[in-house]
Amino acid sequence: MIDLHSHILPGLDDGARDLDDALEIARAALADGITTIAATPHVREDYPTTADAMEIGVRQLRAALERARIDLELLPGGEISLEQLDRLSHDELRRFALAGNPKYLLIETPYLDWPLPFDEIVSRVRSFGMTPVIAHPERNDAIQADLAKVAGLVDAGALIQVTAASLDGRLGSRTRASARKLVDAGLVHMVGSDAPTAGLREVGLSGACKVIGDEALARWLTESVPAAIVRDEELPVRPTSTRRPGLFARLRGR
Repeated sequence: MIDLHSHILPGLDDGARDLDDALEIARAALADGITTIAATPHVREDYPTTADAMEIGVRQLRAALERARIDLELLPGGEISLEQLDRLSHDELRRFALAGNPKYLLIETPYLDWPLPFDEIVSRVRSFGMTPVIAHPERNDAIQADLAKVAGLVDAGALIQVTAASLDGRLGSRTRASARKLVDAGLVHMVGSDAPTAGLREVGLSGACKVIGDEALARWLTESVPAAIVRDEELPVRPTSTRRPGLFARLRGR
């Protein structure tokens, strides 16, 4: 599996505190069946990570993984907050590109409220020549009250990434219900761990795959789509789900 959302770089945000933490996350990822992981530190007001700091962190952690003989591929990236889109140059945004692919950018969904221009933000990111990957919308209270907002983002050209811990219920029943409905509606393109440490909200992609209950769909969400982004290939077509569609999926005519 490929995990394109982690906070594995030590000392940059609320993820790994130090190198030992980072190596523990790496070992947990390997144990979960992950072969490639993207370092996506927060880039926002409380964690103003620079592209230089991210790139140095990736180089240093790659060297540490090699010394520790941990066979995990580490890729660059960043989780960009909405306000930072207006503050960073196009060049720096591309340096934060997801998995090092300048065609994709991971955007953080706020946890509270819903910014009115979010659909316009998607269009603006696309005007940079980048496809926005919207992280964990299922954890936003306004989206939980109106899941159709996510359909608007997808229609505007965004990809959607949900958190593994949302699907398996570790983040609460309301978040779990939202994540599962979004998957059933065909609105999710990837599952990421977003794990800050190996023990807290642990990686858990394999557990999320079991919850999805459809092997082909789970592989598409955790292997096929992320691999296409890493390799800069055309995104594969979503497999026809063997699961019975939920209410939200039926409302969308899926």
